[in-house]
Amino acid sequence: MSNEHFQGQYEVELKYRLTSKAAFLSVLENIPHEVMVEDNLESDWYFDAPDQSLSQQNKSVCIRTMQPSGIQLWIVKGPEADRCEATNITDATKARSMLETMGYEIVLTATKIRSIYFVGQFHITVDTLEGIGDFAEFAIMTDEESMLVTYKSQLEALACQFGLTESALQTQSYKQMYAEKYVSPSVQ
Repeated sequence: MSNEHFQGQYEVELKYRLTSKAAFLSVLENIPHEVMVEDNLESDWYFDAPDQSLSQQNKSVCIRTMQPSGIQLWIVKGPEADRCEATNITDATKARSMLETMGYEIVLTATKIRSIYFVGQFHITVDTLEGIGDFAEFAIMTDEESMLVTYKSQLEALACQFGLTESALQTQSYKQMYAEKYVSPSVQ
């Protein structure tokens, strides 16, 4: 696993809805890439304050576990759209308990099947969300805020190699998609 792919305080990410996961993976097979993980079950626990103050500030706190890889993460996003930081943790159960002790509540739990691939400096995740669909995320993490626009253009060009266009681009987060489908509209 190449940890430098996940270092930085900013994330440039483009998410596309896939019409055919098999066709997408077929294109990937013909592009030089590395496999980080395939078909991991990811479980996410999203937290917020009782008054939803994190959501109101466009912030998100998530504890994630991945199996069978065993990866456990603490992820914070926002308030800016590109702002994202994640750190490895050793005990997700303890981290969830600590957040609850601090007064945060679980507002959403979600699972997905995820594969992660490296194509040069970029990472591509292929996700299946039950009842919602298949998606591909093209992303890079960086500390260089001045590179965000350049990276976005490069990611768009990479997505184009897969036949993905702006019409398939998704602007909602998975959290928002799950909240719309399975939870009241106030949890976003």
